[in-house]
Parts: sequence; C-alpha cells; structure tokens
Amino acid sequence: MATYAIGDVQGCFKSLTQLTKTIQFDPKQDRLWFVGDLVNRGPDSLHVLRYIRNLGSAAVTVLGNHDLFLLAVAAETTPVRPRDTLTQILDAPDGDELMGWLRQQPLLYRKDSFLLVHAGLLPDWTIEQAEALALEAQTALRGDQFIATLRALHPSGHLQWSSDLTGLTRLAAIIKVLTRLRTCSADGVMESSFSGPPDLTPEGFLPWFDIPGRRSATSTVVFGHWAAMGLKIAPNLLALDSGCVYGRHLTAVRLEDRKVFQVRCEETRGGK
Repeated sequence: MATYAIGDVQGCFKSLTQLTKTIQFDPKQDRLWFVGDLVNRGPDSLHVLRYIRNLGSAAVTVLGNHDLFLLAVAAETTPVRPRDTLTQILDAPDGDELMGWLRQQPLLYRKDSFLLVHAGLLPDWTIEQAEALALEAQTALRGDQFIATLRALHPSGHLQWSSDLTGLTRLAAIIKVLTRLRTCSADGVMESSFSGPPDLTPEGFLPWFDIPGRRSATSTVVFGHWAAMGLKIAPNLLALDSGCVYGRHLTAVRLEDRKVFQVRCEETRGGK
C-alpha cells in the first residue's frame, strides 16, 4: 500500500489520468491525497470531481480556494468570472450531488506526521490549533452557516486573522489562511495580493513556511496553491503545485519514500 499526494489538478483530467497510470495507482490498496483546487481554469473539472468522488475512501481531498469559489458560484453568492471554466459542472445532471459531496470535504487533514492543507498555516498556529480552527470553519460550511460563510469569504482581500475575531468574519479569516496564504509577516499579517515567485516576495513579508520559529514545523505540511513557486521538497514541507493548468506538470509524491512522479500537462501539450 502506498499513499500519493497530488498537486493542484484544476480541471486537468487527462493529466490526472496519465499521472495515475504513471504511479500505477491501485484503488484497492493505494491512497491518493489531493491538496485541493480540483477544479477551474482547466477544461474538464466535471470529470475530475466525478473521478475523485467515485474513489471513495481511496482518496482524501482538502478544499482549495477554487473549490470554494465553485461552491459560492453554485450557491449564487458570487458571479462567474471570464477565466472560470465551471459551466459544465453547474449544468451537469449530477451537479447538485457533486456540490453536496464537495461541501463535505475538510479544510485540513492530518495523519501520522503529515498534515494536508491547500495553502498554509500562520506561523503562530500549532498543528493542534490549526486542526481545531479548520474543524470550526468546515462545520460552518457543512451546516446552516454555509451561505453566510461563503458571502463573508468573497471577496477576502480585507480579511486578517486575529484570535479576537468572532462570528462570520472569524470563519472567513480561518478559511482564507488555509486556502489562500502564501506570504505573511513575522506576526502573521497576510499579504493578500502577491502570487509571484518566492524571490519576489514583497518587502516585510516572507513565505509562510520561512518565518523563523514557525510552530507547525513539527509536522510535514503537504500543500499546493503556489504555482509560481512550483515543486518544493524540504524536510518538513511538500509543496506540490507545479502549474499543470499553466502548461507545466502535475506532480505526485509518494509519502512513504518521497519519490517524485510528474507528467507534462496533457491539456496543453502541442500548444494551443
């Protein structure tokens, strides 16, 4: 039995199919961990969702910002943007069923020495605190506060985490950290607009995992979200967004030995 963590798929179903063939994935004995952003920008988000849902217990996924955006569009709390490729899901006969399944997925998953999250953790958050906060927010998404929480989250640029926050603002700030964080200051102020490579991080900020004294460094954090950084392997980090939807690679890492597997993006091979 092997566990493979896979980077941001973003609707690239052909690439996902090729990657599962490359790793010789056997759903009867292997497990797939997805870092979130299953959908959007790529051409076939519908089949990505159907495939992962149908894997049942053979797959674990956490919610990414594009997954939450899909839920918000489906709930009519935010409009579709020109670059979004979500129509086939919204129009599918099983669209509501898929939205119900997606809504039940966690924001954070922890097993043994690994922690799976889409974007990152603030430097002052312990693993245990992150688990508790994620549970608080995902409970709201699964329950009666679903619509109100999505409304509070979109747009999210103004949100900053503080332990003093309450209500919907608190829930939205937790979700922002877990699904959108790239860089922050040493005291946990998030830089909300930057998406470039780490060496161009704005002055006064650092990649969240480079903040000295980061309290979550006791576990290996498996995450995606940062396509401009690409694949990064470190003793307590596995950053797996290698920009498949931008024509680069889809990556899997076997957690047992950290062996890396990659396929070129099938959706853009040969040019467009």
